[in-house]
Order: sequence, then structure tokens, then C-alpha cells
Amino acid sequence: MAKFTNKTIIITGASRGIGREFALKFAKEGANIVIAAKSAEPHPKLPGTIFSVAEEIEALGGKALPFQVDIRHQDQVIKMVETAVDTFGGIDGLINNAGAIKLMGVENLPLKRFDLMHEINSRGVFVCSQAVLPYLKKSENPHILNLSPPIDLNPIWFKNHAAYTLTKYGMSMFTIGMAEEFKSSNIAVNSLWPKTIIATAAIEFELGGQSYFKKARTPEIMADAAYEIFTTENCALTGQTLIDEAILKERGITDLDKYAFEAGTTDFITDLFVDPTS
Repeated sequence: MAKFTNKTIIITGASRGIGREFALKFAKEGANIVIAAKSAEPHPKLPGTIFSVAEEIEALGGKALPFQVDIRHQDQVIKMVETAVDTFGGIDGLINNAGAIKLMGVENLPLKRFDLMHEINSRGVFVCSQAVLPYLKKSENPHILNLSPPIDLNPIWFKNHAAYTLTKYGMSMFTIGMAEEFKSSNIAVNSLWPKTIIATAAIEFELGGQSYFKKARTPEIMADAAYEIFTTENCALTGQTLIDEAILKERGITDLDKYAFEAGTTDFITDLFVDPTS
């Protein structure tokens, strides 16, 4: 039997990119997947909707619940959680993958954009985690995973995009705080961040094109790392801000060549918030 048979995982931002890869990975391992995202209609530049991912999961023999939700609205999140419980009977994991990004300094960043990053990133972790908490307490091996980086106070990570940094570090601070708060309920809470850039739409549009994909890894490395985290039992791993490459190597997965977007690449671009010498 697959390790996640009869387990239910909610993944926000699961209609494309890393979120989609999470969904497919855990579906292959038997999990019921709640595809929670805003994308219900096809976008001309961004392939993937909650329904297209549901079709992919069902083609794998898995079970999916596509649910259109804007995590800025607590009532929508609560409805999504209630529907998931009604459909699958419970909730065993939450991946706070939805994110907003704008790499711009304080001087020129529109307040509206700052508010969006705050509401999707740090506030989104709060809203979604709070909503699933009563059901995670009933799970045998519950996990919350936030897509956020280790906290490094080097000014280089603040100089050009302090607002974005604040919201992502806020997610990681929730990881640290919730891990301690929920430890008595045996709920593991961790963060996961990529060592290198990942070939996604966010990289394409924020850095300026698919040419960067040549020095990127595929979302599969993040999905495999998340799997290693979620298969850890009894809160043996909690309160950590983890790097994908490091957790995989720790678990004995040392051949990382398969994750290169372009075969043979060795000069990857290190992601934000990661010391390239580490």
C-alpha cells in the first residue's frame, strides 16, 4: 500500500509550478489531493488550472478535489476546508505553497502590491493553518509545510526587496512559532526552500524570461523533498527551515542530476535567501 493511501493533503497554489508537482507526487503515493487555487479558467500565458491538475491526478488513479479559493478571504478558506472534510473525511497535511512576489524596493513598490504579498504569503499561512488545525489534531501524522526560506538577516536580502523579504520571513517565523505551539498536538510544522532557482512562471516573469531555466532545476526536487518531510513521523522533524538539496542528501538521495531543467547543467543560479557558498 502506498504511504499516503486514505490521507488528504491540501495544497494551495496547486494549479501550476511547484504546487502542481507537489500534487502529482503525493497523488502517486495514494493521497487525496485538494487542489486549492484561484486558477479555474485557462490563462493565455500561464498553463494549468485546478481542473487540469485534477485530470492529471485522476489519470494517475488518484483522487482530487479541485477547489477555487482566494486565500485572502477567510470565509473561502473555511469553506474549502469543510468541503475537503466532507469529501474525504479528514485532513492530514497542508502545504502553504501559494505565493505572491514583486522584487522591488520600498521607494517604488505600490502599497497595493505590498498588501497582496502580505495577504498571500505570511497572512495566508495564518489563515490556512488556523482553518485546518482542528482536523490535523485528529490525524495520525499531521504536517504543515510552508514554502519559505531560512531567516538570514544579512542586509543583502533586504536592500532591493524588503517588502517581499518581510512576507517570506514572516512565513518562516510562523513555522518556528507554530511548531512549538502545535508540538503538544503532534503536528509537525516546517519550511522548505530551494537551493537553486526552480523553472516556474515566477522565475520566468520576475527574472525576465525562460533563458534562466537553463540554470534552474525542475519542481520535482521540491516535491521529492516535501515527500521526505511528510514521511517523517512523530514530530521527529519540526520547526525547521529546510533547503531541498540538504534534506534529500540527508535522506541518502545524492544523485541530483535528474533535477536539472537542462541535462548536464552544473552552474545553477542560487535562489534568493540562500548563501551561494553554503
